[in-house]
Amino acid sequence: MRLNYDPTQAAGNHVLLFYKHYEVDRFVPGDRYLKRIVRPLYNRFHSGPKVNGFGVNFEMLCRGLTEAGYIVHRNDYARARENSDYPVGLVGGPALIDSWRLPNPAILGPTIYDQPGQAPRLFDEPRFRSYICLADWMYDLFETTYRGRCTKWYAGIDAEAWPDLTGQPKDVDFLIYDKVRWDHDQYAETLIEPLRRELDRRGLTHDTIRYLGHDHATFKRQLARSRNLLFLCENETQGIAYQEAMASGLPVLAWDRGYWADPQWRDHLEAPPLASSVPFFSDACGERFVGAEDFAQTLDLFLSRRPAYRPRDYVIQNLNFGRSAALYAETYFAPIAARAALAA
Repeated sequence: MRLNYDPTQAAGNHVLLFYKHYEVDRFVPGDRYLKRIVRPLYNRFHSGPKVNGFGVNFEMLCRGLTEAGYIVHRNDYARARENSDYPVGLVGGPALIDSWRLPNPAILGPTIYDQPGQAPRLFDEPRFRSYICLADWMYDLFETTYRGRCTKWYAGIDAEAWPDLTGQPKDVDFLIYDKVRWDHDQYAETLIEPLRRELDRRGLTHDTIRYLGHDHATFKRQLARSRNLLFLCENETQGIAYQEAMASGLPVLAWDRGYWADPQWRDHLEAPPLASSVPFFSDACGERFVGAEDFAQTLDLFLSRRPAYRPRDYVIQNLNFGRSAALYAETYFAPIAARAALAA
């Protein structure tokens, strides 16, 4: 089937997306192949999250484009071969890039590399046209190497699936979302416990949920009981969980120390790059603090301003599926637009 593109309307326009699950060897070389065998059995009996951030971004991209009227084809290699001049979108880990052989102009991302030092000569390959970045801080980081090739995108948040819960009976002042990924034992002592003690000192009730230790149903039940979210994470490329909480009406008090925590920065950079734990955020959503030392002061400010926060409005206005689809489509169809301009 030959594919044609009509820039005047989304309906009927085709988007070819390719995704490969991100895999790494965790304990010994080659153990990712063993995980392929045991994963189905694990998923059957484990109630926690079964899709990683790479998969979530891919699913939300597909959904946003479909709702906007585009016809999305997933991993349809035959169709791509038949339309070798038609663009494709590659989403997932580096393995997808390493094994890519088709000649189509390709839009890369989101979620291919953690940082550009992993593939500094990526755009020496003429098939690769653009690199999709999520957060502003990621865009700034990748632009240092992929100059003029980066574009911004976000995964849309489903405000209907995450409805306003502010009218629910509340018995927890702060739901603590613990997504501290590196040096957790150290931060449990120097950050998490001091924050809990400060909440206790003020008579503010709290409960804790640990990243990857829950499913959506549990998270929604916890959000329904809670007045606010205390979000603890070193950095985020998007931060779906805190945005789902905001869609549910919970203002966010976020630990945002300001730099990228992944120790791999040392392999390619002289200093950790700037980063944020809440990259999609405004004064309507809540407040940010740098560390335990300024938590009490920021908590005062948060509590005094709390009646004025409108986090759900922010999500609806700034993280909707319609705009998400439009941002991706603009980049995806750019190779066709450029070709048409040359022909004219």
